[in-house]
Amino acid sequence: MTKDQNVIRAKVGLLELARQLGNVSQACKMLGFSRDSVTRFKDLFDTGCEVALQN
Repeated sequence: MTKDQNVIRAKVGLLELARQLGNVSQACKMLGFSRDSVTRFKDLFDTGCEVALQN
């Protein structure tokens, strides 16, 4: 797996965990991301799917 694929997988994983838990703050704490990151990742994902989440 490439570095870009790992980055995308981590970001999608964060979005999925937040959805499953129904709690963004808890998902961020568990995975070490900020809440601002979730907002940015979700906006990118909604506009361009997983490809948009590359660095």
